[in-house]
Amino acid sequence: MKFDFKVLAVVPCLNEAAYIGGIIERLLLETEDLDLHIAVVDGGSADETVRIVSELAARHPQVSLLENPRRIQSAALNLAMASLGSDVRYLIRIDAHAGYPAHYCRDLVEEAERTNADSVVVSMESVGHSRFEQIVASAQNSLIGNGGSAHRNLAEGRWIDHGHHALMRASAFLAVGGYDEGFSHNEDAELDFRLTRAGFRIWLTGRVRIKYFPRSSLASLFRQYFDYGRGRTRNSLKNRAIPRLRQIVPAPLVPLVVLSIVPGMHWLSAGILLWATACITYGFIIAFRTRRAWDSLSGLCAMVMHFAWSLGFWSEIVAQTAGKFRSRVPPIDVGLKTRLP
Repeated sequence: MKFDFKVLAVVPCLNEAAYIGGIIERLLLETEDLDLHIAVVDGGSADETVRIVSELAARHPQVSLLENPRRIQSAALNLAMASLGSDVRYLIRIDAHAGYPAHYCRDLVEEAERTNADSVVVSMESVGHSRFEQIVASAQNSLIGNGGSAHRNLAEGRWIDHGHHALMRASAFLAVGGYDEGFSHNEDAELDFRLTRAGFRIWLTGRVRIKYFPRSSLASLFRQYFDYGRGRTRNSLKNRAIPRLRQIVPAPLVPLVVLSIVPGMHWLSAGILLWATACITYGFIIAFRTRRAWDSLSGLCAMVMHFAWSLGFWSEIVAQTAGKFRSRVPPIDVGLKTRLP
């Protein structure tokens, strides 16, 4: 089936030489069924990403390479729409650090046309290549790692308020102003909040599932979840939205650790011990289910994810509170005057 409208697939990337060529080649196969243009928006890669994309763009007019000076994904999507999206019906977001099934774009478009959804989101499964990535993937695929998030689990199609971004109707995306470029993380949840508030509908399809490739080191995993925590705080404060319980379960961890070292409050360390025991025990349960001994360490990875998220959550609260306080305090007059011509 050939559709008679244009579709824009946007691939934000930064140092994705290991994946970007395969992603583009996979998307080019979809141009047989769709009037599909592929925009790779690079945030200043220092590896071979730009060379790979440039060579493919030289051979295929459906591929464009854009430079993203702001580097972050929210800016990349906005830039692509501003540059190439004037006459497209659907915007499809492609993450370079993921694996996609055949006919991914076509299936998303068919779901949007069938349901009349303004956004189609997909479920995802973490898949690791190295042993460490496999352990992280087991944690992320489990209840202790994703909190029961709808788009992290196999699901039948249903209407939801947030999911992993895949397709958006261009008119809906533009109507709410696109992504907020003040968000380097959690920009998808923030946009979904504005979409649903404006009356647009989000469909979680049970037809499509993607593979997500986890971070490859403990430090990068920590930074990722630290940024997730910051993003959740910014989203809640900006939109005055109360997060769901599963979204903020890790939040008390940092206050608990800090308070437990205060004289007279050492008894709170029992809560930390209970959390650690639960995570480690769940790791062994995961290993029993997967029949892979190394998955017993997934509980430790979950602990890193929880603590990093909590630290990011509270650091953003502190930063925003301090910023508001500074804005209310008048500057101290030290007797210096600025002479204007």
